[in-house]
Amino acid sequence: MPLILHGMGTAVPTQRLSQAEAVQVAHRINAESPEHSRLMSRIYQKTKVLTRGSVLLENDGLNGTSTTKDRLSFYGSESPGTARRMHAYNTHAGGLSLEAATKALSDGDISSGAITHLITVSCTGFHSPGIDLFLIEKLDLSPSVQRTHIGFMGCHAALNGLRVAHAFAEMDPKAVVLVCAVELCSLHMAYGWHPEKVVANALFADGAAAVVASSDPSLSDQSLVLRRSGSTVIPDSADLMQWEIGDHGFAMGLSPLVPETVGAALLPWLRDWLKDQSIDLEAVTSWAVHPGGPRILSTCAEVLSLDPGLLHESRGILQDHGNMSSATILFILDRLRRRSTTGPCLALAFGPGLSAEVALFDFE
Repeated sequence: MPLILHGMGTAVPTQRLSQAEAVQVAHRINAESPEHSRLMSRIYQKTKVLTRGSVLLENDGLNGTSTTKDRLSFYGSESPGTARRMHAYNTHAGGLSLEAATKALSDGDISSGAITHLITVSCTGFHSPGIDLFLIEKLDLSPSVQRTHIGFMGCHAALNGLRVAHAFAEMDPKAVVLVCAVELCSLHMAYGWHPEKVVANALFADGAAAVVASSDPSLSDQSLVLRRSGSTVIPDSADLMQWEIGDHGFAMGLSPLVPETVGAALLPWLRDWLKDQSIDLEAVTSWAVHPGGPRILSTCAEVLSLDPGLLHESRGILQDHGNMSSATILFILDRLRRRSTTGPCLALAFGPGLSAEVALFDFE
């Protein structure tokens, strides 16, 4: 029984940083020598992220002539503690989630009262009561809506959320599931010169995305359908990507070996998985690949022998919004859907483990 995605919605902070402004921030909080300063612009340029949103710029009361330092006053001369960063998460995560969820319901023309299950996804903050109860209140969902939270799974977690939604829909044909992923990565900017953390700072940004889905085709005429999903853990790679809670936020460790490690394992696993679905790799006509960074995209294109144009939406989301962790893959799928894509679509995302998630969709 397939899962039909009736409506999708995305949301980003209203205020944004250009690449040049992001570099200014990096000079201030990361560079410890003139050599570091010279390297910073090159690192940010290589990410291909031209603009990114940050909730830390919201409601600052400053006009457009303010300096970047003023606009990001959250980051002063000393690194904020985790408690302060979590307070900011509590302040901002709900609003961005609500915007995305409201858009998804409107897009699918589905009332909030129809929602039976709510799945929230996030790895950038914790508080309780959480964004699930915030959404129940603000969307006027039923108090009996069944809640599930998928936490701390990283960039592929929205695909895990859709898998859970699929299971709910298979278990109960009357289930109508709202999935909402929200990530405030800018809260966790790392201070000091740690090359892996500097690269993470240069890539990540804030965003939220939501999906309303069920197994009932009569609820809407939307055409994106989830058929199957799968996952794999790459052996001996656990130390290549880490996401740990520290005294100064959540610390990301991102090895430069990630792209080649993913690339070496990707093709044989994916061919076997698609064979089990009775589909050839060459039959996939559209791709939603999580842009962990430009090297991830180029490596996937190379090892899978993909025409560069097939990753246009993935590159576009990275350029326009940065890496928004779990929300990003839903942004890409939404762009593909609005482009009136046809045929099988494969979504791929990667996270700590190293682990990979795959989902097979049809645009019917």
